[in-house]
Amino acid sequence: MRNLMKCGFGFCVLLGLLSEPTFAQQSSSKISSVNFSKVNITDNFWAPKIKTVSEVTIPVCIDQTEVKTPRIRNFEKVARKQGEKHEGIYYDDSDVYKALEAIAYSLKNHPDSKLEAKADDWINKIAAAQLPDGYVNTYYTLTGLDQRWTDMEKHEDYCAGHLMEAAVAYYNTTGKKKLLDVATRFADHIDNTFRLKNRNWVTGHQEIELALVKLYKATGKEKYLDLADWFLQQRGHDHGKGAIWTNPHMGKKYCQDDVPVKEQKQIEGHAVRAMYLYTGAADVGAAKNDLGYMKSMKTVWEDVVYRNMYITGGIGSSGSNEGFSVDYDLPNENAYCETCASVGMVLWNERMNLLTNDAKYIDVLERSLYNGALAGLSLSGDRFFYGNPLASKGGYGRSEWFGTACCPSNIARLVESLGNYIYASSDNSILVNLFVGSNTTIPLKKGSVKIKQETNYPWDGLVNVSIDPSVHISFPLHIRIPGWANNQPVPGSTYQYADKLSKNINLTLNGKPAKYTVKDGYAVIINKWKKGDVVKLNLPMEVRQIAAIDSIKENNNKVALQRGPLVYCIEQPDNLSKMQGLSLPKNPIFSSSFQKDLLGGVVVVKAEGVKNEFVTAVPYYSWANRGKSEMQVWLPVKK
Repeated sequence: MRNLMKCGFGFCVLLGLLSEPTFAQQSSSKISSVNFSKVNITDNFWAPKIKTVSEVTIPVCIDQTEVKTPRIRNFEKVARKQGEKHEGIYYDDSDVYKALEAIAYSLKNHPDSKLEAKADDWINKIAAAQLPDGYVNTYYTLTGLDQRWTDMEKHEDYCAGHLMEAAVAYYNTTGKKKLLDVATRFADHIDNTFRLKNRNWVTGHQEIELALVKLYKATGKEKYLDLADWFLQQRGHDHGKGAIWTNPHMGKKYCQDDVPVKEQKQIEGHAVRAMYLYTGAADVGAAKNDLGYMKSMKTVWEDVVYRNMYITGGIGSSGSNEGFSVDYDLPNENAYCETCASVGMVLWNERMNLLTNDAKYIDVLERSLYNGALAGLSLSGDRFFYGNPLASKGGYGRSEWFGTACCPSNIARLVESLGNYIYASSDNSILVNLFVGSNTTIPLKKGSVKIKQETNYPWDGLVNVSIDPSVHISFPLHIRIPGWANNQPVPGSTYQYADKLSKNINLTLNGKPAKYTVKDGYAVIINKWKKGDVVKLNLPMEVRQIAAIDSIKENNNKVALQRGPLVYCIEQPDNLSKMQGLSLPKNPIFSSSFQKDLLGGVVVVKAEGVKNEFVTAVPYYSWANRGKSEMQVWLPVKK
C-alpha cells in the first residue's frame, strides 16, 4: 500500500529513463478501460446526444451507405462473381465497417431488433465477399486481384483495420461471431502474406495497428499483437512503395514513414494517420511493456500538445496535407482541424493514460471530445463538419455528406462508444476519468464494486460518485482533478489563463472533507468502502480567459473564453451587427445562465464589452447550427 500511495496507480514511468520500477514490475495488474458494453449512460448532456446518433445519424449513415452511394453494392457485386465494375473510391469499404461499429455501440445503448437485423444483413454480404484465402476488399477483388498488396496507399490494411474494429465491437455487444470470424480470417491472411523473412510493407494509412491489438484482446491470440508490432517496426526503413512516397508534396513524412516509430520525436504529416499510428504504438507499448514505444509516444505527444494543438483540442492546421506544418502555425479561419483527427486525439490520449496513469492525457482527451470532435456533429444529427475552423466570416456551413465520408461514421462511433472513456481499473484500483452520469460494475480482485455518477456536468461542477462494493473492501479510488480547474488549461505553456481562479476545488466523503493524496492529476482516496459511501467533487465553473503564447501571432492581444471543459465562441445570431470590431475590456465581468431553449440547452456566457455593449458567447461545439454565420473563438482585448 505504501508503494501504491507513492506511485499513485499505474506504470510510474516517465517514459524515458526510469528511476523507479514500473507498475508492471510492481504488480501483475495492468490498467484497462471499462468496456462500453459494461457502462450504462444516464447523463443529461450525453444521453440525448447518443440517442440522436442512434435515431438520426446512424440511419443517415445507413441510407448513404446502401442507397445513395455504392458501398454495399460493391460487396454484393463481389458475391455475384459476374465481373461487374467497382463503383466509388478505393477506400469506401472502411465506411461500411465504421458504420457497423457505430451500430454495434448503438445496439448496446438502444437495443433495436430492426437495426440488428440490418447489421446482420450487411455482415452476411461482407462474409459472402470474403475470398477463400481470407482476403476482403471490394476494390481489388473487382478491379484485379493481381494488383492487390502492390500499392501501400490503396488502404487495404486501413479497411482491414476498420473491419476488425467493427467485428470486435459487434461481438462485444451481441456475442455474435460471424463478423469476428471474417476479421480473424483476414488477419490470418495478412499475417501469412507479410510476416515472412525478407518481406517488407508499410501501410499508407495507419489503422490496422490499433485494430490488431483489439483483435488480440478479443481472441487471446498473441500473433495479432505481434503482427501489430511488426507493422510498427516496418516504418522508417525505406520500405514504402506507391505514388504517395514519390509525390513531392507528400512523401514519407506525410505517412510518418521517414523515421522508425521508436525514434520519432515530432509530429508531422497527415493528422489522422498520425493519430491512428500513435494509438497503435501506445497499445503495443502497453501490451508488451515496451519502453521504446512509451518514450517515443511521450516525446511526440509533447510536440503535438505543446506546439501544434488548438485550444479546442483540434489538430492539423494545414488543409494542403490534412495535417501539420510548422510549430505554432495555428491559423483560426483557415484551420483544417479534421473531425477525424479530433476523434484520433480521443483514442490516442486514452491509450496514453492507460500507459502512464497520468490524468493530463484525459485532460486533453476531454478537451478534444467536448470541443474539437463534438463540433463535427450537428445538434440535429444529420449535418457534419469535415474541418473545424476557429473563425468564420459567414461562408462556412455543415454538409449532409462528403465524397470522402470518413467523418460522419467516425463521430457517430465515438459518441456511441463514450462508455469506453469514463472509467478505468486494475484488479485493485478504480479510476474516474470523465464526469458523465452513468453506472457500471467493476470487478476487483477482492470483490466487485458498483459505481454510479450523478452530475449536470459540463454545465455544473458538482459530481456525486456513489460506491457500492459487494463486500466491505479497501481500494484506492482515483478521481481526476481537471487541469482547467487547477489553473492550467492545457499541459505545457502554449495556453495560459489570463485571470485568476477565485474558487477552490472541494472534495468530500460522506459529507466530510475527504482525506486524499494528489498523484499525476488524480485525487487518490484510500478507504475501506461500504455500501452507501458517496464522494462529492465540486469543481469551480467560473468563466476563464485564456491567452496564447506570442508565437501564435494570430492570437496576440486576444483571449479565448472557457467555462468548465467547454471552449466558447461568439456567433453572429447572438451578437447581430456587433461582430466586426467587437472586443472585450481588459477586466470584463462575466455572467452565465442556462438557456434550455437555445441550441438544445446550453449555458450562455455574457460579458460587458467596450462601450457598454454586451458580448454573448455560446459553446464552440454548438456553432453553425442556425445556418451559416460569422464566428470567432479568439476575441480582441481592448488595451
